[in-house]
Amino acid sequence: MSGHSKWNNIKHKKEKTDAARGKIFTKIGKEITICVKAAGADPVMNPRLRVLMQNAKAANMPKDTVERAIKKALSKDYTDYKEMNYEGYGPHGIAIFVETATDNTTRTVANVRSYFNKLGGSLGTSGSLEFLFDHKCVFHIAKQDGLDLESLELELIDYGVDEIVEDDEDIVIYGEFAQNSAIQKYLEDNGYEITSSEFVRIPNDTKTLNEEQMAAVNKLIERIEEDEDVQNVFHNMAEPEDEE
Repeated sequence: MSGHSKWNNIKHKKEKTDAARGKIFTKIGKEITICVKAAGADPVMNPRLRVLMQNAKAANMPKDTVERAIKKALSKDYTDYKEMNYEGYGPHGIAIFVETATDNTTRTVANVRSYFNKLGGSLGTSGSLEFLFDHKCVFHIAKQDGLDLESLELELIDYGVDEIVEDDEDIVIYGEFAQNSAIQKYLEDNGYEITSSEFVRIPNDTKTLNEEQMAAVNKLIERIEEDEDVQNVFHNMAEPEDEE
């Protein structure tokens, strides 16, 4: 299957983004707050919260920061975050999908539009580019001695999983977004240790640019990613394979 290699090729310099630990903590904190507000603060009863707490652990997020995110959701003064998506074209016709969590949609849409306008792109209407991306859930599980990946993949096909690959550190499972809860339940019920989980949008087709064109697109993506309301940015620009 091609999903894993495609995702590795198109993700936008994740290592560089992950270096900004404050941004990572803010992102996870918002996810935890939204999750607790929706389904409660008990991780036993809230499956999504369980994996978000694992994500926090994997990111070395301080325990008190996690606790503050939970308390914020339970506070009477809590202002709801709204999860809003924005779609547009960057330079050279590259599709860009922006996921945000914001307490002020007027501010967020104005900011996102300004980034597109100033850096050679244009913001489109909601839903206009969603068809260009496949929405997937991704689970990372700890390796186990004697684990047969082919057998596991056969078991999980009925749960909407379309690829399982082994990385240096763990095993990565890609599945349909709508099957996230079912996949998580199977993994937990069968004793697999989920080390982290995320949702991604993988382009169903990519566009190849030259180095100069890529630099223009990357400039826009980096500016969008700097915004405090932005959670994730996905695009359909093919990035060159890492040189051996």
